[in-house]
Amino acid sequence: MVNTLLSVASVFRTIGSILLAILILLVMITIHEFGHWIAGKILRFGINEFSIGFGPALFKHKSKKSGQIFAIRLIPLGGYCAFQGEDGLDDEKKEEEKKENAESVPSESAEEKPKESVAEAASDDTVILTPAPEETPKEEAKEEVKEETKEEDFFADLPAPTAEEGKKKKRTPAWKEKPDDGSFTRKAPWKRIIVLVAGALMNYILALFLIIICFFAYGQTMTAAYKVEPSDEIPAEYCLQDKDIFLKANGKNLYLTVDLARALNGKKAGDKVELYISRLFIDETATNPETGEEEVVKSHREKMTVEIILRSDVSVKNSSELDSAWAGLGIVNDEENGGYQLASGTAKFGFFETLGRAIVYSFKIAGSILRVIGELLTGRLGISAMGGPISTIKATSEMASLGFRYFLEISAFIGVNLAVFNLLPVPALDGSKVVFTIIEWIRGKPISRKVEAIIHAVGFVLLLGFAVLVDILQFV
Repeated sequence: MVNTLLSVASVFRTIGSILLAILILLVMITIHEFGHWIAGKILRFGINEFSIGFGPALFKHKSKKSGQIFAIRLIPLGGYCAFQGEDGLDDEKKEEEKKENAESVPSESAEEKPKESVAEAASDDTVILTPAPEETPKEEAKEEVKEETKEEDFFADLPAPTAEEGKKKKRTPAWKEKPDDGSFTRKAPWKRIIVLVAGALMNYILALFLIIICFFAYGQTMTAAYKVEPSDEIPAEYCLQDKDIFLKANGKNLYLTVDLARALNGKKAGDKVELYISRLFIDETATNPETGEEEVVKSHREKMTVEIILRSDVSVKNSSELDSAWAGLGIVNDEENGGYQLASGTAKFGFFETLGRAIVYSFKIAGSILRVIGELLTGRLGISAMGGPISTIKATSEMASLGFRYFLEISAFIGVNLAVFNLLPVPALDGSKVVFTIIEWIRGKPISRKVEAIIHAVGFVLLLGFAVLVDILQFV
């Protein structure tokens, strides 16, 4: 009975963690779309709908004032902010129809028949009286001829006007040719770029806010050595100790696990490395009467600089293969229990240092994402190291279930991840749309809207396929 209750509790805990992970993703996506929405409102873009989720609508409300629809939909794995005329296909279609209509109108090939002169219109029997021409003196006639000749010669000597001379008429950019009716493609390119980037910016701002809260409330999570192998060859003062927390390496602040490994990269066995650490000191112990083991009653930590002699060469190939760094530091490798005995510890700093470290940490997360993408493209990292939506929900639920501190950390990580990923110049993402807008800005006219729509559609399908593929590889 007890086992059954424990199993049921475990199932509910797992379901709760998964729902919490989905909620984190939904909030981050909603914040992203809210960034587009608020920027669009400020810059007076026409917005048709703001939706949380995809699929059939569970709730809909249409504003009487603006006509905008707010909806909550069934599938909570996304959302969108639909701008008026966002793809520009309607305008392009109307332009094509105008051209077709203009070409279909018959041109006047035949010139109008010149009107008959009075003399031609008159019949043969009609007598037309005309006044006799006045006689012009010969000298005046000669002068007139000379003046006309001079005038003709003067203009004949002048070069014919060319298109380069005079004022060149600048071509009106495509977004200015038509009145601004709020449509997305009729807005100036810089306004469109602001709206496109605003979603990622909101994700980053929220992530930074969560990081700052976490750092001030709990401290910064740092890498620590859980167990260190004893060594007879290296003096104790040049070895790490159990539960040492790494703060700096070679004078540089550490933020991520990979930072420490990269600081040691290329070092050889026997080299000395300067580390700034937080070391645990035991003040008082007591024997547990039930187990007979010594337990720590009182302890404290001190920050200090130590020199560590490496036990082996360090060669870091990519962001996931860091084992040579841990082996060089003498950290125990317990393969049966998950590999090298690393842990995490927290370190607190002063107010301004905490604030500065929070900002740098957010940039470090963004840099790590770009680094992983670069390693994937160059083949230094296998595709199996990536995760799709299912893997992300799984990892998020595991982290969020550990406590509120980890909930804040994983939420911030996802926020920065979304910000960076959406700004990549990949078809269907905001970054790609920014690229197309910049091209239009430079050219003064857009690339064919149909071509752009096809590129984004194909990119969306490929992204979905890639996401499914990496998830399959995680479970195969």
